[in-house]
Amino acid sequence: MYYLLFFLCIFMSIVNAVSPEKALERLVQGNKRFTSDKLKHPNRTGMRREAIKTTQKPFAIILGCSDSRVPPEIIFDQGLGDLFIIRVAGNVIDAVGIDSIEYAAHHLGSSIVLVLGHEKCGAVSAVVTNQASDIPTIAKLIEPAVEKTRNLKGNHLVNAITENINQVVEQIQQTPVLIKLIEQKKLKIVGGYYHLETGKVDFLETHLTAAASSAIHSALD
Repeated sequence: MYYLLFFLCIFMSIVNAVSPEKALERLVQGNKRFTSDKLKHPNRTGMRREAIKTTQKPFAIILGCSDSRVPPEIIFDQGLGDLFIIRVAGNVIDAVGIDSIEYAAHHLGSSIVLVLGHEKCGAVSAVVTNQASDIPTIAKLIEPAVEKTRNLKGNHLVNAITENINQVVEQIQQTPVLIKLIEQKKLKIVGGYYHLETGKVDFLETHLTAAASSAIHSALD
């Protein structure tokens, strides 16, 4: 039985990535387990380490904030080899980040990119309150979202965080490598907003297709 499980684990680690909709559904289901305290802690055993020691096939790419309160593997209840993660304050994107995403999508077969912002983001807050002198490079990337939302109704910080997520999604969608994968229906790029108190990730409707919305609703049922 042990050897059967071992080879099954190896097989699962090298098969092609799941569809974008199924990948999104896995993220939603994992976050649901996290918020309801029903964690499975998958793929964290010695058997899993052995299975992925020579290859990796992460099903999702997460571009998230460096904030210590928002660790993707935990809030989505995933394990070793499941997520390809890029973390930077303010979940901003630059050429290095684009290269990393393209590598994971094109060479590793990841089928979804999630740009994950969060409530009370310190980097965005610093720009909103004009206290970002110590993070000038990051601030420059966040400023367009802050300016665009300056005169909107509601909470400026919340609006700026949401707009920053949307703008990063749009930037990623413009690269030729990813455009091709999107056209081939091998990749989707979506945005998410993490709530610190509840642990819930709201997936932003702005960039969701009908199929993606259906996958989210299906996972939450």
